[in-house]
Amino acid sequence: MLLISQLSFAQNRALRLWYDKPAQMWEETLPLGNGRLGMTPDGGVVKEKIVLNDITLWSGSPQDANNYNAYKVLPQIRKLIMEGKNDEAQELVNKEFVCTGPGSGGAQYGKFQTLGELQLQFQYPGVGDKPQFENYSRELSLNNALATSSFRVNGVNYRREYFTSFGNDVDVIRITADKPGQLNCRISLSRPERFTTKTEGAELQMYGQLDNGTDGKGMQYLTKVKTQIKGGTQETQQDALLVKNATELIIYVSAGTDFKNPSYKEKVNKDLASALKKEYSLQKQQHITNFQKLFNRVSVNLGEGENEKLTTDKRLAAFYGNPEADKGLAVLFYQFGRYLSISSTRVGLLPPNLQGLWANQINTPWNGDYHLDVNIQMNQWPVEVSNLSELNLPLAELVRGMVKNGERTAKAYYNADGWIAHVITNVWGFTEPGESASWGASNAGSGWLCNNLWDHYAFTNDKEYLKSIYPILKGSAQFYNSALVKDPKSGWLVTAPSVSPENSFYLPNGKSASISMGPTIDNQIVRELFGNVILASKTLGRDEDFRNLLESKITQLPPVGQVSKDGRIMEWLEDYKETEPQHRHISHLYGLYPATLITPNSTPGLIEPSKKTLEVRGDDGPSWTIAYKLLFWARLQDGNRAFKLLKEILKPTLRTDINYGAGGGVYPNMLSAGPPFQIDGNFGAAAGIAEMLIQSHDGYIEFIPSIPDLWKASGEVKGLKARGNFTVDFSWKDGRVITYSVTSPNAKKVKVKVNGQVKEIVSKKI
Repeated sequence: MLLISQLSFAQNRALRLWYDKPAQMWEETLPLGNGRLGMTPDGGVVKEKIVLNDITLWSGSPQDANNYNAYKVLPQIRKLIMEGKNDEAQELVNKEFVCTGPGSGGAQYGKFQTLGELQLQFQYPGVGDKPQFENYSRELSLNNALATSSFRVNGVNYRREYFTSFGNDVDVIRITADKPGQLNCRISLSRPERFTTKTEGAELQMYGQLDNGTDGKGMQYLTKVKTQIKGGTQETQQDALLVKNATELIIYVSAGTDFKNPSYKEKVNKDLASALKKEYSLQKQQHITNFQKLFNRVSVNLGEGENEKLTTDKRLAAFYGNPEADKGLAVLFYQFGRYLSISSTRVGLLPPNLQGLWANQINTPWNGDYHLDVNIQMNQWPVEVSNLSELNLPLAELVRGMVKNGERTAKAYYNADGWIAHVITNVWGFTEPGESASWGASNAGSGWLCNNLWDHYAFTNDKEYLKSIYPILKGSAQFYNSALVKDPKSGWLVTAPSVSPENSFYLPNGKSASISMGPTIDNQIVRELFGNVILASKTLGRDEDFRNLLESKITQLPPVGQVSKDGRIMEWLEDYKETEPQHRHISHLYGLYPATLITPNSTPGLIEPSKKTLEVRGDDGPSWTIAYKLLFWARLQDGNRAFKLLKEILKPTLRTDINYGAGGGVYPNMLSAGPPFQIDGNFGAAAGIAEMLIQSHDGYIEFIPSIPDLWKASGEVKGLKARGNFTVDFSWKDGRVITYSVTSPNAKKVKVKVNGQVKEIVSKKI
C-alpha cells in the first residue's frame, strides 16, 4: 500500500465566491449560516438588505389529517388496479384515499418562513443621496465562513464583515471606515407579516407569532439587535437605531423561536449578552476555528485555469463553453456544497429543508418543506462521503419524530402494522398521503428515508447508532411486510396502490393514470429495506423470527429491474408508455443510486438498460434532476457523461419562476435553481462530484472510478470517506493512481480497486 505523507494541496488556497458589484436580486446575495441562524447580505452601498433566517421558524402545527375510513376502500382500489382500471382506481383514491382537509396547501400544514430583514440605511458625508463608489468587492470565503464587502466613497475606504457565529450563536456584522467619524447608519427590522418592532433602551426588537392554522396562535419568535461603536453616537427612534459619525460599528443580531424551546427568550438574551462581552477579534477567530473543524476535513485539487481569476458570475458564464480554462470551478462547487451542509444544519436541530435554511419569503416555494420522493434524501447524500457524517443525525431525529404519526397513517389507510410516510412532511410530523393521487399516494417515502438512516451506519459502523435506529427500520419493514399484496399475473408481492413519483402512463383505453401496483421504485426500496433489516437483526442479535419472515418474503419480491421491450428499465410492473418520456423524476433507477442493487458485479444485465433509460430521459431538467443524472452516470462510471451533467447544472440562470421542466442551473451566488431556488441541486451535485472521485458500494473502495478526461492529468484528494469508516487520501497522474492511503480507527482488512486491479490491504490505524 502506497502512503501519502506530505501533500501540498493547492486547493488549500482561498476558496471564495466574489463579485465586483452589489447584489441586485436575492439570488445574488451571499448565504451565511451556522446550522440554526442564517443571513444573506446584499452588500448595498446606500441601503443594504440582509435577509435573516432561523431554521426552526415554521407556521402551522401538529394535525391529524388521516382518513380513518380509507382502509375500507382499499380492497376496491386494489381490485380496480388488478382489473386494469387504473384510471377508475385513481378516481377512488382521490375521493377516499388522500389526506383530509387541504393538505400541504393548508395553513395548518405550515411553511418554513423567512425570519425577516435587517435594513441598513447609510449616509456618506459630503456626497448627497446618490454617492459614487469605486473599488467595489464582495466576497464569501468558504474557508472561513465569512462574507465581506468593501468599496471607496469620497476618498474613504469602507469595509463590512459578516458571519453567523459558530461560537456565540448570533449574527455579527462589523462595519469600518479608514477615516474617523465617517459612519452614519439607520438600523431597522421588518418582515412581510405578523411582526412588531420597537426599541427598548439601546436595543432594537422584532417579535411576533405565526399562524398555526387553527386559532392563529402558532410559533413565537424574537429577534434582538444591539450595537457597539467606536467614535460617534447612537440614538434610538421608536423602531430603529441611529448611528452617527462613528468610525467602527458592530451589529449583533440574536434570534430564536419557541420550537421545542419554551425558554427561547432567555436564550436570545443570553446569546446576545455573551457576544457583547467578547472582543470582536476573539469572536471572529472562535467562529472560524469551530467552522474549520468540519470544513477542513477534506481537500481536493483538480488543477488550475486562467478563468479562476474572474469574478464568480463571469466564471460561471464562461465555464460551459470552456471548462478547460477553469478546472477549479468543480472544486469550488463541491466545497460550496460542503459549506452549505455545515451552514444549514447542526446536531440536535433540523435537517436542511428545500431551501436549506435560506428563505426570503413568507410563502416559500413548495412550503420550504421536506419532500420524501428524492429532495430531502438528496440534501443528505454528500455528507457521509464528504466527511461530515454527524450532519446526517438531524434527519434521523426528524424521522424518529414521524414514527408515531406514521403508525396511525398505516392503520388508517392500509390497516397495516408498522409506520409509513408518503411524499411530504414538515416539522410537525406529517405522514398522510398528499392531497392528490397523482403525486401524494407514493408508498416510497418512509422506505427511502430508511436508506439515508442506514447510510450513516454503513459509513460509520456505529453499532450504538444502529441500535437507536433499528426500531425505525424495523417499523418500516413491518409496514411493507404487512401491506404487500400478490400480483395475480406474476405472483410477486407488491405495494398497492402507489405511484412512481409524479409520473403517469397511458392505459390501453387511451386514458392516463398515475396509480398503479408495484412501481419499480417501491420494489427496489422494499428489497433494500428488507435486506438492511435482516443484516441489522443479525448484527444486533435480535428478532430472529421477524428476520426469517423477511428472508422468506424477499424471495417473493419482483426482480431489481425488469427490462422493457425497447431496452429500458421498466418504471412500472406493467410495460406502460409514460406520458412524459423526459420526466424530471427517474425513480426506477433508485436501485442504481442511492441504493446498491444495480452494480456491474451484482446485476450486470441491468447496466445497459440503465444507460438506455437515462438516454431517453435526456440531460436537462430542474437542477436537482440534473444532479441526480450526474450521480447515475457517475455510478455507471462514465466520467465524461457525468462531467457533461456537471456543466449542465453550472449553467447560469436568473429565472425564479416555478419550473417543472428544462432550464435548471445555478444563480450568480451558485445556489441551485429549479427554478426557483432549491438547495437539493447543490447537495446532489456535491455528492456527484464525490462519486466521480471515490466509490465504495460494490464490495471495495475504488479510486477515481468516473474521472472525466479533463481531470486526468493530475489531481489529489484528502479526507474523503468510504463505507466501513475508512478515510482515504489519494493522488493521480495521467489518469492513474500514483499514491493512496486508507486509514481507520482500527487497522483492518479492506479491498481496494486501484487502476483496475482489486486487492486486499490492511488499513492504517489513525
